Amino acid sequence: MSAPTANWSYPTAIRFGPGRIKELADACRAAGIERPLLVTDAGLAKLPITTCALGLLKEAGLPVFFVPGEHDMLDPEGGKAFLNRFGKGSQGAGWYSFDHRGVHFVALVNVADLKPGGMGNLGADQLKWLKDDLAGRPSSQPIVVFAHIPLWTVYAEWGWGTDDAAEALKLLARFGSVTVLNGHIHQITQKVEGRIAFHTARSTAFPQPVAGTAPSPGPLKVPAEQLRSMLGITDALFVRGHDRIALIDSTLSA
Repeated sequence: MSAPTANWSYPTAIRFGPGRIKELADACRAAGIERPLLVTDAGLAKLPITTCALGLLKEAGLPVFFVPGEHDMLDPEGGKAFLNRFGKGSQGAGWYSFDHRGVHFVALVNVADLKPGGMGNLGADQLKWLKDDLAGRPSSQPIVVFAHIPLWTVYAEWGWGTDDAAEALKLLARFGSVTVLNGHIHQITQKVEGRIAFHTARSTAFPQPVAGTAPSPGPLKVPAEQLRSMLGITDALFVRGHDRIALIDSTLSA
């Protein structure tokens, strides 16, 4: 009996079945994705499927960009394994920037030297690099910043924030459109300060409790029929001439 093959339509198409990973590059093109972001964890990153996916995207000329989470820092050398595999061309603990269709993207790392239960931290070297990276850019250029831990304090008691984020935000304040994207807390939180929009996304793995509603952060057990409504993805769309980048959240039950 052969294994099944099918197309599932959630917020984005889900393809499964033997050999279908070979369709990855075509699926990206069909969705209009030119610079895919591959999300893994410390265990998955070491598996052959990740190597295969990266190879297929490279062959198709589709660059992939990464930022580390705290689990990527768990190897004996404190994140060196992540840098060796995914950090080529980055600086420091893995920060970098690039431009795409008029938008400047900045990838920050706030999980290096993270203490249990402590807040994220950017550090002096990365902040100096960010200042130099933004210098000379017109204030009209849209900026998208992504880092793992939120750059605003969602809940300090659980370490859901970044100690020195205020220094980075000062450097970003002069730009007319700044979008800050984060993960880590596995739920949607958002706010706007001046011209800076903050947004954290749901996870595709497991939900976490709302801040302060449990003894500690961690996987939240929910009834099976509710799980997909608490998981999801975020699409970021930029239309030239509009002040803000549109963020569209979809659940896996959509």
